[in-house]
Amino acid sequence: MEAIYIPQLVRAPEQTERFPIADYLPNLETLTPVQGEVVVSHRGNYLEVKGRAEAIVTLTCDRCLQQYNHRVNVKTAELIWLQKVEDDPDADLLEREVAFEDLVETLDPEGYFQPAAWLYEQFCLAIPPRQLCDARCPGIQIESNQPTAVDRRWASLESLKKNL
Repeated sequence: MEAIYIPQLVRAPEQTERFPIADYLPNLETLTPVQGEVVVSHRGNYLEVKGRAEAIVTLTCDRCLQQYNHRVNVKTAELIWLQKVEDDPDADLLEREVAFEDLVETLDPEGYFQPAAWLYEQFCLAIPPRQLCDARCPGIQIESNQPTAVDRRWASLESLKKNL
C-alpha cells in the first residue's frame, strides 16, 4: 500500500480512496495474508479512516507456553484531525504537561497518510494482551517423581517439626 498525499485525496471521487488488502503487512508476522479493505475519506479538516481486515497469527500461551493460532479481526474507524504542526520549543523535553484535548491523532494537511502503518497499529491493538490457548488451560504441568531432599543443615529443625 502506498502512502496517500492528503491534498490529492481532495480531488478523488467523493474525496475517498479505497484500498483492498490481500498481502502481508511489514513487521506483522501472520500465517495468512491480511485480507480486507481500508477506506480513507477527506472531510475538510479531518480524515475519516475505516478499516476491516483479518489474519491468523501464531501466539504463545501465557500459562502453558504452547504456541497456538489465533484469528485477529479488525473492524474499526478513526478520525484523524488535519492540523499544521507548530514549532514547539518544549518538544524536546522528556516531561511536559499535555492537555486532554491534545490527545488526538493529527496529521499535516500537506503531508501523507500511511494506510499500511495505520492498519499495522490496528492489528497490534487487536491482538489480545492475555494470550491463552484455552480458557481452561491448566498451565505447565510439573511432575515430581523424586522425594524432596532435606538439606542436612535443616535436619534438626525437621526432626523438631515431626515431634510437634
